[in-house]
Amino acid sequence: MPKEKKSSTKGTAAKGGAQAYGAEQIQVLEGLEPVRKRPGMYIGNTAEDGLHHLIWEVLDNSIDEAMAGHCDTIKIKMLPDGMISVEDNGRGIPVEKHKATGVSTLETVLTTLHAGGKFGGGGYKVSGGLHGVGVSVVNALSSYLKAEVKRDGKLWMQEYKIGKPQKPTKAVGPAKGTGVKITFKPDTNIFTVTEFKLKTVLDHLRQQAYLTKGIKLVIADEREEDKSKHLNYCFYFEGGIESYIKHINLHSQPKHENVFYVEKDVDDVHVEIAMQYNEEYNETIMPFANNIYNPEGGMHVIGFRTALTRTINNYARSKNILKEKEPNLTAEDVREGLAVVISIKIPEPQFEGQTKAKLGNVEARSAVEKVMADGLQIFLEEHPKDAEGIIGKCILAARARVAARAARETVLRKGALEGFALPGKLADCSSKDMEKSELYIVEGDSAGGSAKQGRNREYQAILPLRGKILNVERARLDKMFANNEIKSLIIAFGTNIGDQFDISKLRYGKIIIMTDADVDGSHIRTLLLTFFYRHFPELIQKGHVYIAQPPLYRIQLGKEVRWIYTDEELEKVKIEMTESAKANKKPSPKKEIKRETTALAEGEVVEEETGEIKLNIQRYKGLGEMNPDQLWNTTMDPGQRKMKKITVDDAEQADEIFDILMGDEVAPRKKFIQTHAKSVKNLDI
Repeated sequence: MPKEKKSSTKGTAAKGGAQAYGAEQIQVLEGLEPVRKRPGMYIGNTAEDGLHHLIWEVLDNSIDEAMAGHCDTIKIKMLPDGMISVEDNGRGIPVEKHKATGVSTLETVLTTLHAGGKFGGGGYKVSGGLHGVGVSVVNALSSYLKAEVKRDGKLWMQEYKIGKPQKPTKAVGPAKGTGVKITFKPDTNIFTVTEFKLKTVLDHLRQQAYLTKGIKLVIADEREEDKSKHLNYCFYFEGGIESYIKHINLHSQPKHENVFYVEKDVDDVHVEIAMQYNEEYNETIMPFANNIYNPEGGMHVIGFRTALTRTINNYARSKNILKEKEPNLTAEDVREGLAVVISIKIPEPQFEGQTKAKLGNVEARSAVEKVMADGLQIFLEEHPKDAEGIIGKCILAARARVAARAARETVLRKGALEGFALPGKLADCSSKDMEKSELYIVEGDSAGGSAKQGRNREYQAILPLRGKILNVERARLDKMFANNEIKSLIIAFGTNIGDQFDISKLRYGKIIIMTDADVDGSHIRTLLLTFFYRHFPELIQKGHVYIAQPPLYRIQLGKEVRWIYTDEELEKVKIEMTESAKANKKPSPKKEIKRETTALAEGEVVEEETGEIKLNIQRYKGLGEMNPDQLWNTTMDPGQRKMKKITVDDAEQADEIFDILMGDEVAPRKKFIQTHAKSVKNLDI
């Protein structure tokens, strides 16, 4: 037989080539190791959102007890040294030895992923914590956790460090009643942010109290050493989501007196819906599944919208409000000015991802559609005056839609969106690459002139605005298209607007608001942000909207020039430059002179002397005061500029603030200003 050839090792690890890839390279992560290795998979991120998500995971377990009818009070304490405790008066986690693990059930729940009472064992009919990973994930990502359980007349306790039990579960004393208390400290080696925000916690708890009728949520902020500074809050809403609707419409004028509310079970799905129309032009929809907010909606939202459009059209036809030859109201018409909360409880929710942004259960759609259609039909028949207000609002929206479409067709012709009819005052860039292109929205012709001369023409476009744009908070599309400045903005973006919005047509990857650092500039910036928030929210969500940060001061010492962006930075730089100059200057018998100037008027140049050191300081308010080179170097050069990216962390609160500040009602705006006036810095009057 011929001799067998030896296999070649050329190109393998044996010869220093590609690394070997065999069984020994496959890692098996046991217990809670996967959580610490990839925390983002379980809590979204390791920044502020992920940090607070730890509280929500523990809280979800207590809310599940409340939804099951076993808990009516939950207490959250924010403690010193970054500690948090969540306590409820539910049934308490079982402590007896678990057959599958050989340790206590409490330890099993806290150290095993996908272990809990939410997998068909009869522990819960409905639950927000679908995956059963919540409290074990919190344990894995905490440097310390203590679990205390009141059960069987005893207080049971177990402590953990980085997810590892320090001792077995044991009884440490007698106890009255039942319940669970989890105290934990997030691991500073995992999280980039470790300070909990009271406002974030309060907003979430208020929402949960609205969604669970009759539950009391108590929070105490005890982080200060001084007990007199401790803060206590309590949320309790007997009206549930009806109260939630009244809260959402607090600063809006309702179009009908009674809040529509329906609650019913269809098969195993519990459906609860509350809604009321207001004079706004935007829809506010808050969908929840098992008390978990679904920002991207899902099947329950589809079911609601289908039933809403069909029922309102059927009612309008039956009462001859819509004539035979008139077209039906569209989904867009019946959603204008609508505030609605949809809350369903479902045994096995199918969420998209651990963050539960979207609900996928098909049965949720049919259940919500049936409950909504039946309930709204009865409501409209029993409340004719409310029905009149609702139908009137929808028909007015339909007429405005037709007018807006006609206006849009005259403005946004096909050629306009493809660059053939761009605004005459737009100085466009030569690049057609959206990712690289930038659009500067500039206040006034003077600043626009400097920006056009100072920009990089390859990728920076300039659109100067003349005066203040229309306040779109109380304007429909037809009125907006009649405004030249608004029209120029819409055409420049290229995305169209309203139901024809298409983000794939966006012409600029960055849209940058660049206004003067004075009251008028702030007002224009607010008007533009209102415009973006109400009509181009996806541009904000996708991170395309920015605010430029031009310098407030130019400070010069000899040939050294520094640009300053805040008053605090000015004081710091003055000291730095003075001390540096003194250190490098030889002593002189010249008499020392001291003069301080604390405030500069617009464009004023002041020389401050400390000894023999002269600082030349200029205050800028208008962008037009800078020459093109200065504007480029300080505000437009990507290598040196400072910009703020616009985000909306809490859409509901942002909606409320825009409504207060930009709406028609004076009283809420006055109250808001009086409340927050003392916290305003650098007020320019």
